[in-house]
Amino acid sequence: MRRKSLSVVAVAATVMTAPLAAPAAGATLPGERLPAGAQSQTTTVAPGVTLTSISLGAQDADDFWTVHVYLPATADGPLDTAGTALGSREIADRVAGALREKGFDPRIEQVDSPAYADHPAGVLGWIVRIGRYQADGDATAMLGRIRAAGFAGGTRYTAQDGADATAPQKVHLLRVDFREFRGTVGSDFGPTLSGTEKLTDLAAAANAVAGVNAQWFYSGAPAGLYVKDGKLIGTATQGRGGIRITRGGRAVDVDAYTAHVTVRAGREKVELDGVNRVPGEVFNCGGVGGDAPTEKPQHDLKCTDGSELVRFTPEWGTPPTGAGAEAVLDARGKVIALNTTRGASVPAGGSTIQAIGDSAAWLQEHAKVGQKLTITERVEDSRGRKIALTRDTTILQVGPTLVRDGRVSVNAAADGLIREGTDQTFTYNWAVRSNPRSMIGMDDKGRLMLAVVDGRQAGYSEGLGIAQTAELMKRLGAREAMNLDGGGSSVMVTPNGIVNRPSDATGQRSLGNVLLVRRP
Repeated sequence: MRRKSLSVVAVAATVMTAPLAAPAAGATLPGERLPAGAQSQTTTVAPGVTLTSISLGAQDADDFWTVHVYLPATADGPLDTAGTALGSREIADRVAGALREKGFDPRIEQVDSPAYADHPAGVLGWIVRIGRYQADGDATAMLGRIRAAGFAGGTRYTAQDGADATAPQKVHLLRVDFREFRGTVGSDFGPTLSGTEKLTDLAAAANAVAGVNAQWFYSGAPAGLYVKDGKLIGTATQGRGGIRITRGGRAVDVDAYTAHVTVRAGREKVELDGVNRVPGEVFNCGGVGGDAPTEKPQHDLKCTDGSELVRFTPEWGTPPTGAGAEAVLDARGKVIALNTTRGASVPAGGSTIQAIGDSAAWLQEHAKVGQKLTITERVEDSRGRKIALTRDTTILQVGPTLVRDGRVSVNAAADGLIREGTDQTFTYNWAVRSNPRSMIGMDDKGRLMLAVVDGRQAGYSEGLGIAQTAELMKRLGAREAMNLDGGGSSVMVTPNGIVNRPSDATGQRSLGNVLLVRRP
């Protein structure tokens, strides 16, 4: 942190995010409307807690496997090591031409991005594909030929492009009606933040009614603003979406959040770069200053900062070791040790402040053994209003936002889903294409909603793009809704076990933290 004391194309097509199919009479849940052909089954998990499993869409003849040829990042880049999924028309034309010279029959497809609340619709880029196959094995065989000819690529199932409104989907929705349910809904993690646990294990240990995965996690720890039981134990990605849960789940608010944590040593005061994360590693970027290559949120990108101050609390576990400096504070904030390396244990009720780079010199100069350091925390919403961190407050910064005040509202740009620069591969794969998704929300009847959509399972459930995910939550009656971590992390459990089909071949993942529906 900086301290301040069109070419000829064989087949032309457009790939875009399509809305879910229009609703039809009779395809409904109580009070909500679902797309045509939807089938649902609702069971009671506990008094006031219901689980509805919904089947949408169906596989059809328009769903096929194809070879997706990767593009070089630059117009003159090598083809055999290309790694971007889409690019400019110029680059796509070059790759398609080179493929034709080798005897292949490529097609160029335009990929359009939908409109988001903070970003207009437009052309995201162009992709190059070859063939239409009913089986993945046939596409894989063609991919081998293409690689042997000097190109790079992978196989794709077109129903997962995010453009098929009638693709098969399996949706699992928990509703918690607090008029009947006397328990609570909140977050949990394993013995320490710096470690992962399976949802089934955490739910069983808590004797929970149900649960879903929660925040994304990197290097074995949750990332983003994390407030649990009123205590700030996770660094904010400044300005990203999040959900505030109070009254044990009876009230939720979707908003964008920032957090500022300062430390005062005598007359000197400085802002900390983070809480409970490895110094110098700013996952999802959006820190408080000095991050490279950007200070704006960029989801799934690790920024770096060579000069940082990071606080560690007992929840973290064993702090990371390394060069720099470190102040060890007791429960009253008094410095009980000042170290020239990092990695001391956190005292019970106390904390440590680790410093790297230029910040190490600042800490050594201003923190003295026996001196009290004053740490101040301030969490703000999108209007700059201070959020009271009461004992019944949980904040999970996940995102993007999906529904706000009953309207679809996806803050894709502010949440860092729109990549800076010309390579929009991440935006295409993560936001536009279909993926497993997990969501949380509140409907207009005051019922808390936890949902999972399976994905990446051809013919069973393809998953959804972010725009479709927002529309689904609105269709299910959400007045407020937020996207949670997804992909292979998406999992839902009840006392009967795992409800959905996680997409990883090995089954459910170990997670950084989770959301649990707890018994009274």
